[in-house]
Amino acid sequence: MNIIFNKIEENYKRNIPFVVYRKPNTESVNGFFMKDDALNFTTQFKETGFVFAPFNSDEKAVLFPLEKSEFIHENILIEENLSLNDTISSEVNSDKEKHLHLVEKALDDINNNELIKVVVSRKEEIQLDEFDVLLTFKKLLNTYANAFVYVWFHPKVGLWFGATPETLLNIKGTLFKTMSLAGTQVYVDSEDVVWKNKELEEQQLVTDFIESQLKPVSTNLKIDKIETVRAGSLLHLRSSVEGELRFTSNLKTLIRSLHPTPAVCGLPREKAEEFISKYENYKRTFYSGFLGELNIENNSSSLFVNLRCMSVADKIASIYVGGGITKDSSAKKEWEETIAKTKTIKKVL
Repeated sequence: MNIIFNKIEENYKRNIPFVVYRKPNTESVNGFFMKDDALNFTTQFKETGFVFAPFNSDEKAVLFPLEKSEFIHENILIEENLSLNDTISSEVNSDKEKHLHLVEKALDDINNNELIKVVVSRKEEIQLDEFDVLLTFKKLLNTYANAFVYVWFHPKVGLWFGATPETLLNIKGTLFKTMSLAGTQVYVDSEDVVWKNKELEEQQLVTDFIESQLKPVSTNLKIDKIETVRAGSLLHLRSSVEGELRFTSNLKTLIRSLHPTPAVCGLPREKAEEFISKYENYKRTFYSGFLGELNIENNSSSLFVNLRCMSVADKIASIYVGGGITKDSSAKKEWEETIAKTKTIKKVL
């Protein structure tokens, strides 16, 4: 059996923090296994280790420092035949009514020129008859090769899983890469699809925001043309972005420029954050925050937006899902999109 899988079971049983993850389209898996259950934070992003940051950028990010962890890098082989649950139960209607009402409220604010876009989300709770940390993680690894797949645990914070399609930031020295990701449709046999104006405009809003945020802190900014990318059973629109940090900027200024992006928050950013805080009726915590390697070898960081994720506590899985609302949104279609997105993570339960 793989060392890293043994360590997951051992640390989880002993209530010792760990994170294990695989980057998109790679074979190898990395793990930070803490040596004690201390709760460490970062606000400056100067440390070396693994960071797990909440949606609310005013709150501190949890850090697993490299010097206090055992770091394991391993090529893994999953030999079991892992079946997925394709018979997914239908949603509770009370959730549906609440979400439709939330989307309608967002549309009212957009039509009154309060907002250009806002991302609204919901949390869906599922009772689990039985739950296996390692099996759930293996299923995610097997199912989502082109996502950042992780399991993260701290006894004082919780247990989280995810398979996110969205990079927040890759940076090595002063060179960085990020992406503009927006728009969703269900994958049906082909990536060669037609996108409607709503999705194209939404993606352009995200791209324009990222460009305006990065211009003051970077040089040589380059934005690639839009492409369609697949994430599990969904398709998204993506533009790759790269540049170089100005000597007056650092990783913290870059993170604060980007997070939270319009893909998880909205525009204008401050007004969208206010709307989310006031009307979503639950606390996102780490959903739509970010996570990843911080200042690892050669001063490189690799951070991902925490989407397609869930937290698990007391045999209840909380699945987090949202969508971007713009002037052309339809409440019914937005509800259907959230259902399509929850299927990504529900299949592994």
